[in-house]
Amino acid sequence: MPTTTKARIIAQQMDYNAEIDRQIEENIHNFSIESPLEIRERIEELDKEWDVERTLELNASLVALSGILLSAIGGKKWLIVPALATAFIAQHAIHGWCPPIPLLRKMNVRTRKQIAKEKFGLMELLKKRAEKNPDKEWRSV
Repeated sequence: MPTTTKARIIAQQMDYNAEIDRQIEENIHNFSIESPLEIRERIEELDKEWDVERTLELNASLVALSGILLSAIGGKKWLIVPALATAFIAQHAIHGWCPPIPLLRKMNVRTRKQIAKEKFGLMELLKKRAEKNPDKEWRSV
């Protein structure tokens, strides 16, 4: 049985996931009336979208680097900053969660799986249109 803190974290993650899943479905629905070109452009945007893992890794790297630079200027006390950043990354690697994750999720930074869900939903739209209208521009998915 999860602890109260762990249960709260799980519930919070479920809330974020539910909201993001709702947004994905809404995006796919909204694109169902768009042209194939606009759908393909959205797919290209999704290919470039940063997921929560990549965002977390960059932020931790920048925080750690900042701490190292601050320690060179302001003394060894600043080494706590890169120590915390690397501890968070280690915690994320081991447990799949760390303190910055809720903030990133609240900012609607999605997982790779969530990005792929929208992408493949849009690709399915193009495929269905191509099957219904084989003589139109839908073909090049």
